[in-house]
Amino acid sequence: MIYVISSEVERSQKKDFSTQLTCVRFGRNDNLIMNNIRISVITPSYNQGNFIEQTIQSVLSQNYPSLEYIVMDGGSTDNTVQILKKYSGKLKWISEKDNGQSDAINKGLRMATGEIFAWLNSDDYYLPGTLQKVGTYFLQNKKAQWLTGDYEIVDENGKQIQSFVRGYKNILRSLPFRSTLYVANYINQPSTFCKSSLLDQVGYLRESYHLCLDYDLWLRIYKRYPLHTISSPLSAFRIHSASKGSNKYKIQFKEELEVAKKNQASPLALFLHRMHSFLVTQIYKMIK
Repeated sequence: MIYVISSEVERSQKKDFSTQLTCVRFGRNDNLIMNNIRISVITPSYNQGNFIEQTIQSVLSQNYPSLEYIVMDGGSTDNTVQILKKYSGKLKWISEKDNGQSDAINKGLRMATGEIFAWLNSDDYYLPGTLQKVGTYFLQNKKAQWLTGDYEIVDENGKQIQSFVRGYKNILRSLPFRSTLYVANYINQPSTFCKSSLLDQVGYLRESYHLCLDYDLWLRIYKRYPLHTISSPLSAFRIHSASKGSNKYKIQFKEELEVAKKNQASPLALFLHRMHSFLVTQIYKMIK
């Protein structure tokens, strides 16, 4: 087990650390930090050495004045730990065996101190200006509890692909029917940010889910609060040969249906969910 919090700032109180680190790194004063809502970003990781450095750089290069960044690595055996060591003074990271992605994220969330949280997988990355857009939105919209935006879908080389999927999700997101989310998960996970207080109301990620952990959390929040959206693309979602979305979509759709049932979707919504999954599966067979 490797456990590294910081090599730069000596601290005894966890809640003070990120503010201290931000001041050290960016040379900003406390007034500027206090005028920005605090955002905690969690990156779960396991053997993603080919991509994780781009993920890390995309977060740190945001230059967001009140950022807390935590990487929860599952004991990688590739070069991930060597990469993390390079950034030890700029983020918190832990490398130890875990029980999967949802367990890693939950551990990070319990460490986090931000008013807003998000998780960014170790093969995805943020687009420039994302955190400032998110922070500004929450400051200007006090009643907003969670927020999602557009995204790009890219391949392992960062080339944009599947633009029709992106467009289709944008259409679903614009529909006025509240039941739409029970029919299809149109929320882009890496482009979604939530108030941390929601975890006390709806709970953390269910660790029994491995492909649709985000969808389950979205539905639990959706029962209580409307989803806020912005049209700007906030992240890049990567599809590659080893990614879940590339080769496990049939299992994913099965788990999605289970999640919809667990979250009390109506019989009509469940029927439409099945039909939607069937049609999407046929399309995926043609393009994958």
